[in-house]
Amino acid sequence: MELPTPEDLREWRNELGLTQSELAEKANVSQPLIARIEGGDVDPRLSTLRRIVNALQEAEGALLRAADLMNSPVASVAPDASVREVIELMNERGYSQVPVVREGTPQGIIGTSDIRQRPEGNVGDLPVAEVMHESISTVEPNALIDTVDAHLDHNDAVLVVEAGVTVGIITEADIASHLS
Repeated sequence: MELPTPEDLREWRNELGLTQSELAEKANVSQPLIARIEGGDVDPRLSTLRRIVNALQEAEGALLRAADLMNSPVASVAPDASVREVIELMNERGYSQVPVVREGTPQGIIGTSDIRQRPEGNVGDLPVAEVMHESISTVEPNALIDTVDAHLDHNDAVLVVEAGVTVGIITEADIASHLS
């Protein structure tokens, strides 16, 4: 990763038509610090530099957020639905996993691997709650793509939740489609 130089930061800010004060406010730092960084008088901490770069990217419209990536509305099933219903939904829509939601609130997720791992011959008759896994990852709509990506390192999907209600879902494929 190549860090921007003080000149790079000043040029970028000027290209966006931002004053030092406006950038400072967006990055939640002081204007004198922006001036000192741009003047090469001080080396910022990496966390400070990241906030400045994020503020510049956001001003440029380059930062992707969960709301930009998510699929909405979310096709979901209730915990008391049958696994057979989930299988039909997944086959019909080409999904490999479906969120389990009760009255908008995420309860878990069920995927083809969860269904295949069940030893019962009558798995289709079981309620979703007995087959799903409750370990889910959620983010708010304004979460940055880096945050979503970090969650996807450990989960097959990330649910986007606003005020306790599931409003979207993001998978690896969604991120890949925005990167290509």
